[in-house]
Amino acid sequence: MRIAQVAPLIESVPPHLYGGTERVVSYLTEELVRQGHEVTLFASGDSRTNARLVSVWDTALRLDARAPDPLSLHVLQVEEAFSRSNEFDVMHFHIDALHLPLARRRTLPCVTTLHGRLDLPGLGALFANFDELPLVSISDYQRRPLPGANWAATVHHGLPQRLYAPGAGAGYLAFLGRISPEKGADRAVEIARRTGIPLRIAAKIDRLDREYFAAKIQPLMAGADVEYLGELGDADKGEFLGGARALLFPIDWPEPFGLAIIEALACGTPVIAFRRGSVPEILEDGVTGYIVESVDEAVQRVADLPRLDRSRCRAGFERRFTAQRMAQDYTALYARLLRERP
Repeated sequence: MRIAQVAPLIESVPPHLYGGTERVVSYLTEELVRQGHEVTLFASGDSRTNARLVSVWDTALRLDARAPDPLSLHVLQVEEAFSRSNEFDVMHFHIDALHLPLARRRTLPCVTTLHGRLDLPGLGALFANFDELPLVSISDYQRRPLPGANWAATVHHGLPQRLYAPGAGAGYLAFLGRISPEKGADRAVEIARRTGIPLRIAAKIDRLDREYFAAKIQPLMAGADVEYLGELGDADKGEFLGGARALLFPIDWPEPFGLAIIEALACGTPVIAFRRGSVPEILEDGVTGYIVESVDEAVQRVADLPRLDRSRCRAGFERRFTAQRMAQDYTALYARLLRERP
């Protein structure tokens, strides 16, 4: 198949450091190429891919000191993608909703994966208007705020099978992701300190969250038992997660997926996660980690970590969350949409 993948311009594909959506688009794109498909990737010019790369801007926007306007450049990207639409059998978008007005005016299949939370005002009206266009959720839980939307499939994220190797686990607990109130870094510190186990934090700090970090999180790092490592890319993430006794995932928001969970499992590292959002859909309680309701329960479950088999965490990843499986799910959807095309 001739497939277009349209990624956000905020991060490169794959990201140099933190980045969820762009990282998943990279894994999907490279696996589709490996499986023999002709793929064109629309992304920032500093992206790295085996597909054909088409870009309207040379640098990922978050790292661009010129501070370009994101909306303007994404509109240019959408126009560039649709100007080439006759080159593709299917177009796959990962940029929320900017492309929808043009997508409804094309006869070729245009599918949209929604990567964020969907409980925001206005989204119901938006997708009710564009209800002829197929949508993909990244978890069944993610769909709940919009049960009447045109859901074509749920496709869980996947990672390249050899991206991370299982680690032995060491004496520390890990926190990975982003510093923000809903991600729960403060709760991770409390859990670690109450168990007497050091905590290592590898996390991005968005500009909007710098004040929160300075006021709420940085004071918690005064002791030697909490170490902040900054943002990590793939090259360092495997060692970080593989060396951890467990990943703490004490979120307080409706998480659509939780990429850090499957990254930990790929390293053979169990996860202790709060029962929020899609966590019960991704994590197998008592097998690949523990699902908890509170800090008190998380502290108790840290003591139960020796009961978990790290090889079963890795096996759970290989069974459910590889990039090969993700690409197969998407190509099956592309083929179905092509068959059903008017």
